Amino acid sequence: MIREGSNVAFDFKKEYREFYMPKNRPEIVTVPPANYIAVRGSGDPNEEGGAYSQAIGVLYAVAYTLKMSYKTDYQIEGFYQYVVPPLEGFWWQDGIEGVDYTNKAAFHWISVIRLPEFITGEDFRWAVETAAKKKKMDCSSAEFLTIDEGLCVQIMHHGPYDNEPATVALMDEFLTKNGYMNDFSDTRLHHEIYMSDARKVPPEKWKTVIRHPIRAKED
Repeated sequence: MIREGSNVAFDFKKEYREFYMPKNRPEIVTVPPANYIAVRGSGDPNEEGGAYSQAIGVLYAVAYTLKMSYKTDYQIEGFYQYVVPPLEGFWWQDGIEGVDYTNKAAFHWISVIRLPEFITGEDFRWAVETAAKKKKMDCSSAEFLTIDEGLCVQIMHHGPYDNEPATVALMDEFLTKNGYMNDFSDTRLHHEIYMSDARKVPPEKWKTVIRHPIRAKED
């Protein structure tokens, strides 16, 4: 949290570098439970004005309502100033382990933004209602979601999203060599953390954390 007497806002990316700034090679990490603002949907994320774009709008509306709550009459217990964490996404397709990047229309996704630990369900509901009124938009799709990822392999991917298969292949090779295997399920999904603003940074310079659930290989 922000330290007493300090004017520096808490930044998840800096305080938890092991989860947001992995190396350019695969590494194993155990991710503790965390709370998120989440919006679920399906379809091509590149569709202009589509469900994914609308979901992102809802996420940021609620996220910034919470971040700026200290300037309102609603006071959150234990509040400290913080930087809104990066956008993240959990992705899957029916009948496929991992992701088929050539069939974006088949995507299901849960888009999320991490919440500070002091945000309660009551605070979250206030933010959803307040954001809806202030932004004049429907924020009812937002949910308070706790995710426990556990044992994972992760890597920093550089470049366009469509080039991710080569990076995922490195992850799979690493698992094979080290006695692990992917452990995808209905609740353990392909996870991406977007460390670059795709609206401002050219695709060749994008940085994306790719994280997969794993388990020890059975003998």
